[in-house]
Amino acid sequence: MITLWRGSCNQWDCDEMGHMNVRLYVEKQMEGLAAFSHELAMPHAFQEDAPSTLVPVDQHVRFIREVLPGRPISMNGCVVSVGTNDAVFYQELRHHDGALSASFLTRVVHIDTKGREAFPWSTRARLALEAHVDTPPAEAAPRSFDPDAPALATEDIRIETPRELGIPLIGKGVVPLHHIDVNGRMAPGWIIGRISDSVPNLLYDWRKQVAEAAGGRRMGAAVLENRLRYHRWPKAGDAFEIHTSLGGTAEKTHSLVHWMMDPETGLPWATSQVVAITLDLDARKAIPSPPQMLEDLERLAPRGLSL
Repeated sequence: MITLWRGSCNQWDCDEMGHMNVRLYVEKQMEGLAAFSHELAMPHAFQEDAPSTLVPVDQHVRFIREVLPGRPISMNGCVVSVGTNDAVFYQELRHHDGALSASFLTRVVHIDTKGREAFPWSTRARLALEAHVDTPPAEAAPRSFDPDAPALATEDIRIETPRELGIPLIGKGVVPLHHIDVNGRMAPGWIIGRISDSVPNLLYDWRKQVAEAAGGRRMGAAVLENRLRYHRWPKAGDAFEIHTSLGGTAEKTHSLVHWMMDPETGLPWATSQVVAITLDLDARKAIPSPPQMLEDLERLAPRGLSL
């Protein structure tokens, strides 16, 4: 593996939980991918007016150890596999003592920036990709999701499904200009960021009750794993709705299924499934949920959506 990025976590990178926000993890992952492009005979891939670029289509993120303000972190990465016009990249964030903080498995597609169509790697790029193939460490492997599991086709995901099932609408908005990347599309970090920002509309009161049932602890939340699929890419001014259902429950964890939808076409922008915990902000540990609270969660976020 090669080093792709080194830096630290700033106070303004952190959310109300006191640790680095999920949006920043993906922002740093994408910066690391851009750095990797310089090693892969594609140094202009993330520059304005580049003829081609790399876009993520399927991503698994595992959050292993919190990143706190002021802490130095480094990113390493390698290529896992190479296809005709796509590749799977592994990237990891590690603390200064070498402890693994987060891991990313991302399938990217090589596209023409004008037509947004996939096309094959050049011979030079393919050779560079193959020269960086390596095996990710076992400690970074996905635990809750199979990264190779087949995905629902974009045309099979329609906004009518969550609306007809009564799945809660937890987020709604229009993409602002400052969420746009160099190619005029919503940056991946902001996609996961807007989903994350919407979750309190569903779970804030429930998590507060879980913390009170556990003895009045200070309540927060943390995601352990996230499986993201990027179906289409919104531009500035495009509207979105985020609908969320329950994927499953356990004593200390719960799974949520998010559909970030385009209300104009009825098609998905992105879909995501997460495994999360209610977090004791002082002990920095998961707070178990009493059985009654899990039943309440079933009522808040009915099951019925799958990816």
